[in-house]
Amino acid sequence: MTWRWRYENANGGEVTDSPLPREIFPSQADAESWLGENWRSLLSSGVEQVALLDDDKVEYGGMSLRAE
Repeated sequence: MTWRWRYENANGGEVTDSPLPREIFPSQADAESWLGENWRSLLSSGVEQVALLDDDKVEYGGMSLRAE
């Protein structure tokens, strides 16, 4: 199992045109911790929401980076 974040725009389309980090994580907890530390820089780079993938399976998605 490998975990990674898919970066998305507000409509759920994948953001691929900017130099964003493409980290691979050994566990879901590691991926979630990394996002907790880096969500602000992703938001300032044009990412509006993220989806967590386990290999190619979406664990959960459409999670907004904007404060409620």
